[in-house]
Amino acid sequence: MPSLFRWHFCTVLLLGLVCLKSANAQDPPVKVDVHWDKVVRVSQTTPTLQVVVNPPLRRGTPVHDNAHKALRDLGADYVRYVPWLPYPKLGVAELEPPKEGKTSWDFSVIDPMTIDFLEATKGHSVILNFSTIPQWMYKSDKPNAYPADPNQVTWDYEQGTELRDPSCKEVAEYFARLIGWYTQGGFTDEFGKRHESGYNYSIPYWEVLNEVEFEHHISPEVYTRLYDEVVTAVKKVQPDMKFVGLALAMTVEPRYFEYFLDHKNHKPDIPLDFISYHFYAVPTADQTPEIEQFTYFDQADGFLKTVRYVESIRKRLSPETKTTTDELGVISADDIAQGEPGHVAKPIPNSYWNLAGSLYAYLFGKLTEIGIDVAGESQLVGFPTQFPSVSMVDWNNGNPNARFWVLKLLHDNFHAGDKVVEIGAASPFAPNHPYVYSLAFVTQEGKRRVLLVNKRDRPFEVSVANARGGQVEVVDQTTAFQPPRSSKLDGDKITLGGFSVAAVTLP
Repeated sequence: MPSLFRWHFCTVLLLGLVCLKSANAQDPPVKVDVHWDKVVRVSQTTPTLQVVVNPPLRRGTPVHDNAHKALRDLGADYVRYVPWLPYPKLGVAELEPPKEGKTSWDFSVIDPMTIDFLEATKGHSVILNFSTIPQWMYKSDKPNAYPADPNQVTWDYEQGTELRDPSCKEVAEYFARLIGWYTQGGFTDEFGKRHESGYNYSIPYWEVLNEVEFEHHISPEVYTRLYDEVVTAVKKVQPDMKFVGLALAMTVEPRYFEYFLDHKNHKPDIPLDFISYHFYAVPTADQTPEIEQFTYFDQADGFLKTVRYVESIRKRLSPETKTTTDELGVISADDIAQGEPGHVAKPIPNSYWNLAGSLYAYLFGKLTEIGIDVAGESQLVGFPTQFPSVSMVDWNNGNPNARFWVLKLLHDNFHAGDKVVEIGAASPFAPNHPYVYSLAFVTQEGKRRVLLVNKRDRPFEVSVANARGGQVEVVDQTTAFQPPRSSKLDGDKITLGGFSVAAVTLP
């Protein structure tokens, strides 16, 4: 073996042994050195959540009251409300096509859930997205079928890829009537008959469809045309409405952003108020909970690289357009198999909710650094057969889990308008600790506050200079389904438990 090769081989072997020993030893303390006088940017990021319609949110269930109370007490803005395809009767107001002078408009099952949501979020901005186009508006060889039971899940309601009205006006008028039902006291149907609702809610934002590259496989060109028609029709009903476009499931298709954000591809005076897209970390089926923590944060970092790329497109083509990442979360490998015959949901360990919460807090911090406007956690209620691993409450009783309490901690402590300040690096190659993420703010009230996120299921000792006498709020595996724990600091050091999220307020 040549001497140079032998030297490299020995060096790599020695480093490997040192790393192995270090991995098994106690982690060294983490020092957070904040430069409070160096402002990096002014935060414009709002933490919030989405509420997806499903049976546990209906009146009379054990979940309903507690879940809506949690939503009301949170007081978040930009809350996204999505009646979605698995439950057609809960989300489609006209299930049959107009025929012989009669229509099938029916809000009797839809209204209670929607009204309860609008009441729980009253005084705060909301984004409504009735995301499912009535199936009869699409050309399909299959019958327009849906379960008679509103609570029965189905994953094949949507069929076809070609609208029967290629002008998209039929779809646009459907959504305009929906808006009129909730904001203008009612609407006039296809045959000139007036339907009275008595509702006059303020709905500031309407999102046009959901995950369009999957649902009906809508191309950027067709989606842009459909968006323009919906905007035109809805503005006749509510002129001050603002709109959210795209709602992409995956951010790997830049052609959607390139086409949609180019104003030349839209009709004159069509606003591009917001774009939206989603991210879920998903492990492979053979990963244990011990391994998932690495997968989730690695995938999150990949997503953040894509966010920066999308931002470059947005700033180039439509810099006035804002961004909401309105579905952020994790999906277990078991949930991916939920549609298979005979599937039985596996138990979810309590530590999982803290892992998912810490991932969201990390994403919130990084999206704040980038300058994204809204970071929406997904979702208020999930349950077996409808993505239980994304739930923010216990689907048996509606009590918030750690994912919800992390959102509450972020919502109460970090706001758009706060100043993000510089945190010193231990070395030029490590701008932030690899396992403990930190972000420092000076609030609009002048308070100095630090966000800490433990990305690993083991404790770290964290030192924040001059924190003695301050306050710390923590969501960790000991708080579980309870609100954040608050305590006064008797020193600069904080022990951050596995998957903990903390807000440290200096004195």
